[in-house]
Amino acid sequence: MTSRTPLNTAIRPVLFGASLLLSASAIAAPEGLYSANELLDADVYAKSDSTEAIGEVEDVLLDNDMRVHSLVIDAGDLLDLGDKQYVVDAEHFTVETRNGDSLENIEYSVHLDLDAQALGEQPEYTDTWWNQAKDNLQQAWSDTKEGAASAWETTRSATSDALDKAGDALKSAGEKTQQAADDATQ
Repeated sequence: MTSRTPLNTAIRPVLFGASLLLSASAIAAPEGLYSANELLDADVYAKSDSTEAIGEVEDVLLDNDMRVHSLVIDAGDLLDLGDKQYVVDAEHFTVETRNGDSLENIEYSVHLDLDAQALGEQPEYTDTWWNQAKDNLQQAWSDTKEGAASAWETTRSATSDALDKAGDALKSAGEKTQQAADDATQ
């Protein structure tokens, strides 16, 4: 049985979300459990040729939420890309499973929605890329936390103001009703 899945679902270091491939072109139910260890060294295929591997998985990169951020693809000397490693974001690949019922024989292959030339245009996995990506993701995480806190404060303040105005309106209506009642009894 063969399955394909985008790896942008939440995982723990040894788990990957997946979809079961029913035919060559139909994606179905999630498979549920994947091994990161077995994904390492999986063959990688370009969009244009699903028969000849253009590299292999060197590393799986996770974000702060333990979701797959990207894969590091080792292109070796294939396709004149040089002996380089490229970072491919999660939205650009799927994983196919073979022998998924046997821990001893499980195999994965990674299928890119990129051709070989587009793979060569992906960022290289270097210390510079690592440090920039780490800093950018940390800043995005920080901005998200600050944005959420700010949104909460704005919502809380607006709700408080609305409740104060509603309370004032009710108090005024009550006073007018009392005045009308007092006038009617005189």
